[in-house]
Amino acid sequence: MKSVYIHVPFCESKCPYCAFSSAVKKTADEETYLKALEAEIAARSPLARGNAISTLYIGGGTPTALSPSAWLGLISIIKGAFRLAPDAEVTAEANPSTLSPRHVGLWRGFVNRVSIGVQSFNDAELAFLGRVHDTRQAEEAALLCADAGFKTSFDLMFGLPGQTLRGWGENLRRAAELSPDHISAYQLTIEPGTLFADLPLSGALTDGYGHYRFAQWFLPRKGYGQYEVASFSKPGEESRHNLNYWADGEYLGLGPSAWSHIGASRSKNAPDLAEYARMMASGKSASVYEENLARAPNARQAAVLALRTKNGIVWRSFKERHGKTLKDEIEEKLARFPKSLVINDGTAVRLTPAGFRVANKIWEEII
Repeated sequence: MKSVYIHVPFCESKCPYCAFSSAVKKTADEETYLKALEAEIAARSPLARGNAISTLYIGGGTPTALSPSAWLGLISIIKGAFRLAPDAEVTAEANPSTLSPRHVGLWRGFVNRVSIGVQSFNDAELAFLGRVHDTRQAEEAALLCADAGFKTSFDLMFGLPGQTLRGWGENLRRAAELSPDHISAYQLTIEPGTLFADLPLSGALTDGYGHYRFAQWFLPRKGYGQYEVASFSKPGEESRHNLNYWADGEYLGLGPSAWSHIGASRSKNAPDLAEYARMMASGKSASVYEENLARAPNARQAAVLALRTKNGIVWRSFKERHGKTLKDEIEEKLARFPKSLVINDGTAVRLTPAGFRVANKIWEEII
């Protein structure tokens, strides 16, 4: 086991576009969460023993919604259960509205990478997205983390209603000026079960094709190479944790709604904190769903994950893991696309920058 993910299920408020499992924190929630998480870690941490953990990701939700005292407890639990590699990548997600100097002080010597949910440097766009921070707070959060010596990553969102190409370019320019190590650019989509899903927004969304293409042009000129569909980084600053996901690697997920991939099995924990806590208190597994990854549909999903990255599908390892028949089938389907979109050099097949722009269409052929 090389990667561990820990889910923090709290937010200061629920963003209308968010489909992740999270809720506004109540008074006793932190204690309930930490007690249940500690029980799950005690039961499952043996799965991660033997080799040192190379990546640890604390996400959510909003991890900075945890109080400093809860963070002290969380760090103590993690250190008592896992052995981190000397060069381990330890990431914490942060919201500019809840990140404080006290968080940063507690993280020193433990966390070394902070993923900041900036989303936009335009206050009107932030208000539309239901974010509780403003541009000034986003900039202050970025500077606070950089001054503390953390590597930083920004999440940015495009395709918002009325968002012009000039406005998106201004977001990218301001992000680059703050010089994070990593930038993720996501198109706004309306997910089922979100607050936005109940609004007539679909027809109002901006066509994000031009925005995405501009990011592909602009960010490399500022030193950020594209290594995944939505991810750009300075040289050597790729997210190692996410790369393990896209390589279909194993990972242990802990906390409400967390997914795990161990051996040929993938499982999901109960998403509701109260249910998760009851299951842990009764000594049961937190898992509410499990599937066998050895089946062909999941092998095709592994192919799609690989095609998200600039490395693509490495044929030799894919064939060894999933068999020659499926390898040949996928190779045949990808051969139907022009070389301007898909390049197959016999060793690996990967999408070009133009291919990334129509990736959904290509993935549909495989799935």
